[in-house]
Amino acid sequence: MINFLDLKKINLRHEHEMMDAIQKFMHSGWYVLGEDVKRFEAAFAQYCGSKHCIGVANGLDALALIIRAYEIGEGDEVIVPSNTYIASILSVSMNGATPILVEPDLHTYNIDPALIEEKITSNTKAIMVVHLYGQTCDMDVINRIAKKHNLKVIEDCAQAHGAVYDRKRAGNLGDAAAFSFYPGKNLGALGDAGAVTTNDDSLAQKLFAIRNYGSHRKYENIYKGVNSRLDEMQASLLSVKLKYLDEDNLKRREIANYYLNFINNPLIVLPSVMHEPESHVWHLFVVRADNRDSLQKYLLEHDIQTLIHYPIPPHKQEAYSEWGQLNFPISEKIHKEVLSLPISPVMDMTDVRKVVEVINRYGK
Repeated sequence: MINFLDLKKINLRHEHEMMDAIQKFMHSGWYVLGEDVKRFEAAFAQYCGSKHCIGVANGLDALALIIRAYEIGEGDEVIVPSNTYIASILSVSMNGATPILVEPDLHTYNIDPALIEEKITSNTKAIMVVHLYGQTCDMDVINRIAKKHNLKVIEDCAQAHGAVYDRKRAGNLGDAAAFSFYPGKNLGALGDAGAVTTNDDSLAQKLFAIRNYGSHRKYENIYKGVNSRLDEMQASLLSVKLKYLDEDNLKRREIANYYLNFINNPLIVLPSVMHEPESHVWHLFVVRADNRDSLQKYLLEHDIQTLIHYPIPPHKQEAYSEWGQLNFPISEKIHKEVLSLPISPVMDMTDVRKVVEVINRYGK
């Protein structure tokens, strides 16, 4: 069986370094917001090219706390892509603000900049971009729109660790950015973890407090905060894996290029790279097919595991039943047709070639 993703194999490459890091963490005697978190925050900020990194508990909290810190709430609106994982939209709702959905470009699967401006009202406070599947959005156009309307730009970078747009990394392309380090991400922890990156000094200082009960100093609470701190042990493990992120992304890119060059089945729609090669880190390699379920079944019969990212668009989820009558035909088409092929930094090229050979025989 060719697994979709072998997390055990990914992490065991670094077993000795990770065990050393855990041992140092255990012997430090400091287990919450200690030196490991500070080291990772400094290293990840430098990696992204941002002034600040604020470690939090997970990616959803990272998004939600940005919105909270910007004081976006009841009566406010945030532009969000209609084609995204539901966390992007939840982060807006949980702050009491209203998500305003915008259709994607069918070629990139990212928010279509040409459709943003028509959705802006006097209540709009921010544009949230999602670098879906690992490809950066068209940030020049989006930032121009935001500047014209005095809006914040919030990046959802949960799938784009290390992606580059115009010589700048994701996490440094807007006003603030949220990262998830969920285990399956390009930079994944061994549990839940997340972070915010920003060049905004005021926002950073506010977030450092909000994540820690609203406090910079113990028992002195400036804000009505939350408990959303990056775990000290996860930070130590992320510091180990960060050193290998570019190398891992390069391997993902090599696999993606092989797929792009050698999958030639006319029944399969391949993804597009819209900017420089480094703008896509291939968190997922997503193809489309008219009869997606049939394709998935066929691949499984040939011992190739695939996943669907995502089967139900946010506006069709029961959680947002109030949107049930809304129509976003491009998003609905994408969610009906997409299928994610195996891709990871530990995937053997023999398996990659088998995926290509099997998929090229589909329907013949």
